[in-house]
Amino acid sequence: MRGVEDDFEELYEHAPCGYLSTLPDGTIVRVNRTLLELTGYAPGELTGGMRIQNLLAVGDRIFYETHFAPLLAMQSVVREIAVDVRRADGTRLPVLLNAVMRDDPGVIRFCVFAATDRREYERELLRARQHAERSEAEARELARTLQRSFIPPSLPEVPGLQVAGAFRPAGRGDQVGGDFYDMYETVDGWELALGDVCGKGVEAAVVTSLARYTLRAAAIRELSPSAVLSALNRTLLSERAGRFLTAVYGRLAPAGHHFRLTVCLAGHPHPLRARGDAVGEIGRPGNVLGLLPRVRLTDVDVDLAPGDAVLFYTDGVVEGRRDEELYGEERLRRLLGASRTMGAAGIAEAVVDEAVAFQSGLPRDDIAVVVLKIPA
Repeated sequence: MRGVEDDFEELYEHAPCGYLSTLPDGTIVRVNRTLLELTGYAPGELTGGMRIQNLLAVGDRIFYETHFAPLLAMQSVVREIAVDVRRADGTRLPVLLNAVMRDDPGVIRFCVFAATDRREYERELLRARQHAERSEAEARELARTLQRSFIPPSLPEVPGLQVAGAFRPAGRGDQVGGDFYDMYETVDGWELALGDVCGKGVEAAVVTSLARYTLRAAAIRELSPSAVLSALNRTLLSERAGRFLTAVYGRLAPAGHHFRLTVCLAGHPHPLRARGDAVGEIGRPGNVLGLLPRVRLTDVDVDLAPGDAVLFYTDGVVEGRRDEELYGEERLRRLLGASRTMGAAGIAEAVVDEAVAFQSGLPRDDIAVVVLKIPA
């Protein structure tokens, strides 16, 4: 029995964690050798009237008095509270403090685990999390910057015509998409392009940028919208872009109080024209660009009269979903018919707002819209 008692005493003194016992007011009455080694105090220094509160850093001392001690009094046990213990040389030691008060209400028994490695691990996790958050914020800002480069800050002023564009990125806008639009003046009038590159991310952004600049260059030498889109198709194939895109291209020329609009579609949704109470499609279907060496594209001429409104849009509008329900073209037709008396900017804003609201504020795909309106 004497050997067993010696074993228990040896286990207490040289346990892998620090032990100490205190009175209810915190006065330390016993410590083991492990705790002395952890804190650097000599035998007798901690049991000479020192309280456990004096071992704690200032902030943790206040926490002990206001939270730890009351909690221990209520439930008789407190586990794994992270605090800093002051060593004899003044340095701090991160520890996990456990306490129990069961058999003898006049004695509180503490178990102290050194937590230096754990605290450093937690700090490393915090640093990694902060780095990830910074990287995510930078990625979102990069996506916004790239996307802004695909959308002109303003569209040109056309005498006798209202022009407005609107764009809403998918989701929270943290990934660059492939929707774009552009409008610019030429010798004979104005050119309008709106497109949608397959996919998202950096590769889609590269193809989007290539498409915008190719269209501008082709508009100088090609005589028709279909020729401009054919030139873009050849460029996509020769550059091995690896992505296809849909596009609608329009050439706009004044004709007295009217405008002549020539439209060509390359796998893109038909623009909608509101005239009076009627809303109808413009253009004929054509092949998508970037897949076939030869594409079927058709130019269609449309006369725009005062009061007419034309809506160009990407499929992020009509393919928006609410559960299993699509927003759909019919709903878009009704909206255009109801808002046709508004200005171009009002119509564009109404289309984007309703498409986004239909998807509870988080559209699944990018939404790009351009509206032409001849004032009545």
